[in-house]
Amino acid sequence: MEDLKSLLKKLVEATGPSGHEENVRNIIEEELADFVDEIRVDNLGNLICTKKGAKDSPKAMILAHTDEIGMLVRYVEKEGFIRFSYLGGFFDQMVLGQRVLIHTEKGDIKGVIGSIPPHLLPDEERKKPVKRDKMFIDIGANSREQAEEWGIKIGAPITWLGYLDDLGNNMVTGKAFDDRAGCAIMVQTLKEVKAECTVIGVASVMEEVGLRGAQTSSFTVDPDFAIALDVSATGDHPGIEERQMPVKIGKGPGITIADGRRESLGGGLISHPKVLKLLTETAEENHIPYQLEIFEGGTTDATAAATTRGGIPSATINIPTRYIHSPIEVLSLEDLSNTFKLLKLSLENAHKYF
Repeated sequence: MEDLKSLLKKLVEATGPSGHEENVRNIIEEELADFVDEIRVDNLGNLICTKKGAKDSPKAMILAHTDEIGMLVRYVEKEGFIRFSYLGGFFDQMVLGQRVLIHTEKGDIKGVIGSIPPHLLPDEERKKPVKRDKMFIDIGANSREQAEEWGIKIGAPITWLGYLDDLGNNMVTGKAFDDRAGCAIMVQTLKEVKAECTVIGVASVMEEVGLRGAQTSSFTVDPDFAIALDVSATGDHPGIEERQMPVKIGKGPGITIADGRRESLGGGLISHPKVLKLLTETAEENHIPYQLEIFEGGTTDATAAATTRGGIPSATINIPTRYIHSPIEVLSLEDLSNTFKLLKLSLENAHKYF
């Protein structure tokens, strides 16, 4: 578990918003250089790592996305304050008051996200949540010219300022568990797995803005089946009824039955029964706790894989995570370890199913 935790820390504290994932990709490439037979980067930026199996064995693809939600510099006010665009799915109330890093050619610049203080707002405005268009980033510059001298340009990527920290009961908090937790599991699995099938790990790009890397890499790899690693929201904290989201931290990885839009599960994944059988039977045979889930409100790279070429049998394993898409996500290291065990053993069983 310590290997997984140290790997998670390294990946979480790297920065890589959608379209700017090179820092994370470099870490994964360095970690796997001595453990796989082939590593390459495709035209979109996906890192594709192949560990060869027996001749004529099935080909398994593991997808974990390297990008975190981020922002882009959209405009610099004449006074030096920065307006920004979202890069991925944000909840405005999680954004105000946070610390950020703006990544420039001259180095990283720290900033804070501010707005008009409530003391200066009319009563009716004070009661409303602050929207993004009322926020700005303060880097301490006193003019547009000074901000530009420091390296601020339109399009510069922005990420949370965050690090991995310990909580009680073997839980940790940090930014970008979505999906650096999946990346950590994929890396550790490729290091340790001894499977008859060929295992191809894809550290995909631009998942948060439309599953783009998974779509192109799935077409290129053309595997016999695919498993995406991601995180899942949990319902084990105040404000959520169990029937809304029964997944809980500490109860094992989630195995997705279906996901997609809240009103219809459209645009998402219906997991392939063959891959589901592989995952659930492997978990039960090895006494690994797991949770079946239907997630209304999002999807993963497995959706892109499932609908590529003639269709790739696909499913998703999720690490239960609180407060996803925020700088203070929380997960259990026990769940992380059990997700790793489930993936590794499933790959070692895969030749019996495909």
